[in-house]
Amino acid sequence: MELKIIKRIWFLLAISIYILLGAYLLYVTYSMNFFVLGLKEENGEWVVTSSYNKQLANGVRISEGDVVLSVNNIQTEDVPNVKHDHLIRTANLLTIMKPNGQIIDVKISRSDFLEQVIYYILVIPTIYFFLTLIIVFFLYFKQKNTSLLCLLILFMLTVSIAYVSIGPSGGLNNIGVIVNRGSMLLCLVLLLHFLRNYYTFLKTNWLLSNNIKLFYILPVMVMILGGIGIIYPAINSLLSTVVLATFFILLITILSILLLSYFKYKSPQLKVLLISILIPFLPFLFLYALPNILFHQSILSGESSALFLLLIPFSFIFTQLAERLFDIEYHITRLRYYVIFSLIFTLWFIVGLYWIAGKNLTIPVITGVSFFTFTSLVVLFYIKEKVDYRKRKILFSTKGDYIHQLYTAVDRIGKTIKIDELLEKFAQEVSLHLELEHVFVLTYNYDTNQFTSPVEGRLAINPALIEDLKLGEIRRIDKVYLAFLHQDAHYKRVLVLEHKNSIHLKDEELLWLELLLLYVNNFIENTKMVEELLEELKHMRQADDSQLPWLSKLLWLRFEEEKYQLAQELHDTNLQEQLHIAREVDVLVNTKDTTDIQQKLEKIHQQMITSLHDLRAYCENLKPPLLDTLGLNAALEKLIRKVIERASFELIYTIDRLYLEDERMNLMIYRLFQELLNNALKHSYATTVEIRLQEMDDGFEIIYKDDGVGCNIEDIVVGESMGIQGIQERVKAFNGQFYIDSQVKEGMFIRITVKEGSDTLDYDAHSG
Repeated sequence: MELKIIKRIWFLLAISIYILLGAYLLYVTYSMNFFVLGLKEENGEWVVTSSYNKQLANGVRISEGDVVLSVNNIQTEDVPNVKHDHLIRTANLLTIMKPNGQIIDVKISRSDFLEQVIYYILVIPTIYFFLTLIIVFFLYFKQKNTSLLCLLILFMLTVSIAYVSIGPSGGLNNIGVIVNRGSMLLCLVLLLHFLRNYYTFLKTNWLLSNNIKLFYILPVMVMILGGIGIIYPAINSLLSTVVLATFFILLITILSILLLSYFKYKSPQLKVLLISILIPFLPFLFLYALPNILFHQSILSGESSALFLLLIPFSFIFTQLAERLFDIEYHITRLRYYVIFSLIFTLWFIVGLYWIAGKNLTIPVITGVSFFTFTSLVVLFYIKEKVDYRKRKILFSTKGDYIHQLYTAVDRIGKTIKIDELLEKFAQEVSLHLELEHVFVLTYNYDTNQFTSPVEGRLAINPALIEDLKLGEIRRIDKVYLAFLHQDAHYKRVLVLEHKNSIHLKDEELLWLELLLLYVNNFIENTKMVEELLEELKHMRQADDSQLPWLSKLLWLRFEEEKYQLAQELHDTNLQEQLHIAREVDVLVNTKDTTDIQQKLEKIHQQMITSLHDLRAYCENLKPPLLDTLGLNAALEKLIRKVIERASFELIYTIDRLYLEDERMNLMIYRLFQELLNNALKHSYATTVEIRLQEMDDGFEIIYKDDGVGCNIEDIVVGESMGIQGIQERVKAFNGQFYIDSQVKEGMFIRITVKEGSDTLDYDAHSG
């Protein structure tokens, strides 16, 4: 509980810092008037070197050759960083002198911003700030709180703060500069920390030092150096280069670890991580950071290249949270498939567009159209996939949907338990789906060389044709199709498809029929074995003979297995306790020191009482004593009292009085209660558990509900976890219905319905 409180405190602290710092940085960005002008010093004057062609509010244009006398009523040479960067980054009021000597005061308003500047430093960062906040809250309250998730949350918050601080840092706001430089390195250190823990989760060797905490010194040092740069503006440019160089080295280290690990282990998770980091970082790395380090001039602006970095945290959400829900390798392959098709069409489209428009197209226009076309096509493929699935009943007719036909035909045919009924149902399905008038199964007897069913008057079939057919073969002869269905030592069965007029089956129909023939061939073999088994059991019952040898062997092995498990449990618990008591008594018998002997005997006596209680519990589990004497309700009441004594949850129960003719059901109900409540004690971690036994007209119903941790429904149905399989088998033995619904962190619901005297095998376990 203390650990949970600590984690909640750190989360609230991180969110509070994020909100306060983000709100301040966004306010600073909103308040600043970004107005970047390049300057050079000539004869003690600061001359404009890059013209600003946009007409300002008072109709003035700033052009090359204009002299900037003051910025915000501060002499130009006294403005921070002008001497070192030769740039004016933000201004509310400029005093300039035109080449003709005219001095003009120019007021800068927000309407003078370039539109792309507004989007890059204000609109997009604000949207990303709130989007990150929403996702972080969702992750914290909806997902299991692990160290990986904590690091992922901190990483997302740091990336968001780093992006939000771009505007204030560019405007030389002191806090903005410190936060921007510190968060740039902190996000990479958190990424490194996350990867180390993620490698441990994947049971993969980590290729770097495990002492990641030492790397956290880097962002702290950078923030300190940022403060020094504010005091001494002359070294600010150098410090910026140092930060970028450190960022570059850290990033190259991370990418190298991922590359080496992927080529060594070929893990799909590592492939996704590598792609998630490599693609977003490449523009920032090679178009901004590296050119700035080497040439002090970037190819792409920091604001533009940073946009790609925003993809990283959301890629990590996919790798961390969705890897158990999605087949990662499948999604990568599907994306590659869509990208290839989209890229080919985009290239074809651009070539055609250039051929039509010719020289009227500029490089930016071609780039924009290409990007828009490519992304639109990829998105369109995914939308089409979803729409096709939802509208499959419209896109595929009943006659044309052969996959659905095959599924329904196999489902209907597979419910039969006799060969004659199976063959009749099979012929009906083929006639229905292929829309043929006469479809029947022809049986050829090898012993008599004759057909067992009359075919005269319909069509004449040469027995030699029947003998030549191979398994699964479909052959057309005049107006009929012959399809080999099944063969054994005495009979060969052939499906005959006949029509008044000449028929012609399409390739899809032939493939459907061929697959269905293979299924039915297996059904016939299985049905024959079931019929032989039922016949043998029938003769055994009529003759009142002993059990079948294989059945006797199976039961004997099952009994031996149960006895072995019980012996193992008694040996590991009760017998070990008895041996311990015997050793202590032996020590007392042979001891000469009689001091404290009374106290030691009392201790041994208490151990014996505890051992007897455990032994009695084993006996009661094997055969509940109250069940035969006082009935089911008394036995269940005693069981529930024992559970309440051990449980940490509130148990709500209702037990109706049942009147069942089959007394075996009382023991079955008791075992079901026992399994359900044991499951709640061991695995549910619930605060409230509710169990009800309700009477029905022809049986009973058990309802179980809890508000515990729940689990994956597929794992429950097919696995052996939490004793659910044992409950299913007990219900199945009495031809009951079993219904279960559970989701992670949303508890569990189970309904068991058993009808007394039911002879219908209806077993179902699913989620609603």
